[in-house]
Amino acid sequence: MVLPGQNLQPRPGSPEELAAFATIQDRLGPMYRRVFNDDSAPRTVVVVPSLSLDPIELRKIRGVRHYEERMLCLLMLLRLPNTNVIYITSRPIHPSIIDYYIHLLPGVPGRHARNRLTLLDCDDGSPDPLTQKILDRPRLIRRISDAIPDHSSAHITCFNATHMERSLAVQLGIPLYACDPELNHLGDKSHGRDLFGRVGIDYPAGAGHLRDEGDVVAALAELRGRDPALRRSVVKLNEGFSGEGNAMFDYTGAPSGSDLEPWIRRNIFERLSFEAEGESWEPYMAKYREMGGIVEEYLEGEKVSPSVQCRIDPTGGRQIVSSHDQVLGGRTGQVFLGCTFPAHPNYRGEIHDAAELFASELARVGLIGRFSVDFVSVRKPDGWKHYALEMNLRKGGTTLPYLMLRFLTGGAYDASTGIYTTPTGQARYYHASDNVEREQYRGLTPDDLIDIVVQNELHFRSHRQQGVVFHLIGALSEFGKLGVVGIGHSPERATQLYRETVEVLDRETGDHIAIDLRALDDDRRARTTRPESVHTGSGSD
Repeated sequence: MVLPGQNLQPRPGSPEELAAFATIQDRLGPMYRRVFNDDSAPRTVVVVPSLSLDPIELRKIRGVRHYEERMLCLLMLLRLPNTNVIYITSRPIHPSIIDYYIHLLPGVPGRHARNRLTLLDCDDGSPDPLTQKILDRPRLIRRISDAIPDHSSAHITCFNATHMERSLAVQLGIPLYACDPELNHLGDKSHGRDLFGRVGIDYPAGAGHLRDEGDVVAALAELRGRDPALRRSVVKLNEGFSGEGNAMFDYTGAPSGSDLEPWIRRNIFERLSFEAEGESWEPYMAKYREMGGIVEEYLEGEKVSPSVQCRIDPTGGRQIVSSHDQVLGGRTGQVFLGCTFPAHPNYRGEIHDAAELFASELARVGLIGRFSVDFVSVRKPDGWKHYALEMNLRKGGTTLPYLMLRFLTGGAYDASTGIYTTPTGQARYYHASDNVEREQYRGLTPDDLIDIVVQNELHFRSHRQQGVVFHLIGALSEFGKLGVVGIGHSPERATQLYRETVEVLDRETGDHIAIDLRALDDDRRARTTRPESVHTGSGSD
C-alpha cells in the first residue's frame, strides 16, 4: 500500500535497494565522527529490538516475545541531554516498566527524558519478527520518520541485522549501525570455524558445512575414528540460538573400524540427546537440512566458558568492549543462562588477544557493529588452553548487562587490565542472568516487582554505584521469568547482591520453599567445570 505523498520504495533485495542502502551507509562514518564523541551533540537513536532469527528456534525460548524489552537499557541514552530515543515494540510496554528505567537515569529529570522518548508499537503479538511487522505498516514507518527531528544525525540500532533491517533503513533514510546483512553468513557456526582456522586460533576438531543426516553420521564416525577415546560429540545447527540448537551424541559401546559408521547410523536416533526441551529427530533434521550445521568433539575435563565482546566502529576502529564468564545450564550444560563480569584474570588477557585477531579479520572484510566470540577453556597442567566455539555478529546476553553498567556508572572497560572502572576510579563487577525463573513468580505484575524492590531496598543506588537492576520484567507475570543484574565493588559483592535478590523474590512470593542459594550457586559453579555442563553452543545470546 502506498500512502498519499509516499515515495515508492525499491523492492526488497533489488539492486536499487542495495544501492540506496550503500549510499545511506556511507553517511554513517562521518556522522559517527561528528556525533558519537560529543555527548552534547543532537542525535536520534531508533531502537528496533527485533529478534530477526529463525522463528522455530526462537520458539524454544520461554517468554521470547518479551525479549524485545532487553534493549530497554538503551533508554539510558536519554542521560545525554540532546539525544532522542524512538523505541518500537510489537505490543505496548507496561508503563511501570518505562517508569522504572526513566528513574534509573543519573542526574536527568524524568520529565526532560520523557520529552525526548517516543514509544511506538505495532499492536501485534504474533511470532513474526518485529521488523517485518514494521515493514508491513507504512503508516507506522511514517510516524517513526516524523518523530526524527533531523535525519542527518539519526541511526538505527537493532539486536541483529537482516535484509528486513536493511529495508527499514532504506525506507527511513537513515543508516544502520550493525553488521551488513550481506556479511551475516560469517557468523554461522560453519563459517566461524573457517575464520578460526584462517586467523590461527584453536577450535574443536570436527567438520562444518554439513547439510543432512548422512553428513552428520560421516562426521561423527570420522571424529571417533580419529580419536578412539572420544566419548561424545556435539551436533549443532548453523544458526542455533542460545545453545538450544545443539544435540549431544554418546559413543558408549561403539565398535571400531568399518563397523563404526553403520553403528552410528543405526543408533543415532537413540544416542542423540537434544538440548531443547521437546525437540525430536524429524523436526531437528528438517531444520538441519534447511540451515546446515556442524559436528565437533565435546571437550572433556575441567573447563570454563568465557566470552569476549568486541566492537568495530564505522571508521574501522576496533575495541575490546568486555569479557565475561558464561553461566550455563540446560540438559547438558549448553544453554546460556547468564554471566559474570569480567572474565577471570587467569585467562582474560589471553582471550582478549584471540578476539583481537578476529576483530582485525572482520574489520578487513568491512564488518561494523558489535560481535562476540565464545570459547571453551580447558585447564591443563601449564595453564588454560582456549578453543574458539563461535561468533555472534549481533548483540546478545552479555551485551545488554554491560550496556546497563556503562550507562548507569559512566565508566569504561580497560582491555589491558581487564577491569571496569567508574569515573572516580572504582572497580565494578556484575553477576547477571536472563533466566531467573520460578513457577512461584508467575502472576507477579511489574507493579508488584517494583513494590518488592522498594520495600526490600533492592534498587540500584546511584551515589554508591552499586545495587540491582532488572530487565525482561514483562515476562514475569506469565512465565515467572526475569532478568537480574547485581552490580558490586567486587565479584563477591556482585554475586551476593544477585543471590539476595533471588532470595527476596522467593520469600516474597510466599511459597514457603526453603532455597539454599549458596548451595545452588556452588552447584552451578561445579557444573560449569564438569564435562556435562560446559558450553559448546551459542552463548552470549
